[in-house]
Amino acid sequence: MSGWIRFSKPPRLISAASVVGKREFEGPLGDLFDMHDGSTGFFDGADRFGQPTWEQSEAEMQRLAFNLAVSKLGASEDAIGALFAGDLINQCTGSAYGLLNYNIPFFGLYGACSTAAEGLILSAMTVAAGYFDRAAAVTSSHNCSAERQFRFPLEYGGQRTPTSQWTVTGSGAFVIGTEPVPGSPEIVSCCIGITREKGITDINNMGAAMAPAAVDTLQRYFTESGTAPSDYDLIVTGDLGYEGHGIVLDMMKADGYDLSANYNDCGLLIYHRSGQDMHAGGSGCGCSAVVLAAYLLKQMREGKLRNLLFIGTGALMSPMTVQQGLPIPGVAHLLHLRMP
Repeated sequence: MSGWIRFSKPPRLISAASVVGKREFEGPLGDLFDMHDGSTGFFDGADRFGQPTWEQSEAEMQRLAFNLAVSKLGASEDAIGALFAGDLINQCTGSAYGLLNYNIPFFGLYGACSTAAEGLILSAMTVAAGYFDRAAAVTSSHNCSAERQFRFPLEYGGQRTPTSQWTVTGSGAFVIGTEPVPGSPEIVSCCIGITREKGITDINNMGAAMAPAAVDTLQRYFTESGTAPSDYDLIVTGDLGYEGHGIVLDMMKADGYDLSANYNDCGLLIYHRSGQDMHAGGSGCGCSAVVLAAYLLKQMREGKLRNLLFIGTGALMSPMTVQQGLPIPGVAHLLHLRMP
């Protein structure tokens, strides 16, 4: 089973929006995001978006991002046939509460950091099949809620290892439809990820845990599509960081695929590595979502990219599996975006 789907009538990614926190705004892509939290002191309200808890802050980011994506179309919520949304918090509460007041059919997703790509694929499939005229994919992560969920609360003050990545505080929202909105890329095809694990148990080395799944999906895609890395302007994963990015390069090269000329990672793009001390780069559901919404789609609209492979990568562990010492499965979902 290859998992490769080519759309006979490609749906389009017709709108996108991004909302981020303070550190993300201070990074190299800061001016491109639609909205950021304007507070200054980190422990005096920054990244809270006016909410009393980190989890409610994340829910508010999703609400803001979805509102922005829909408003860019000049549409109302009634124009959206279904919402595909997920996050990292217990039972996807950020999505459930952030999108609670919309009268739209809701699908809750958990794909860890691959959730943006998973939501885009499901939206594209349902729109291409004619079930909905438009569907939306929304996701988010918050550094503070993720640390409390998977590692230690911020107050613990734990030392981060060199291979650890910084969970992005951000939310990305996308609307997929069939109409030819100017500047909207086609979703030509997708390759659905298969879960893979290679014995990695270190929660502070997500890049190594997810890299084998990215390699598996890429190789299946190239085989089924009959294409090669050189056929694309950019191949971008999200989010393997420095550790996983290097592993993918090495593993792909060993199997005859040279990605050195056109491969990057969303976890590398979102922060200044040295100036912001982000160790191995960015991670979290919001990482690839906001980089795609704010930066990659802008590059496509401006003609700097025409053919893009976007691969969302996710580490499918939970606090329970980590405590039991189980290896961490990874998954990687791929979309081929093309400007018509």
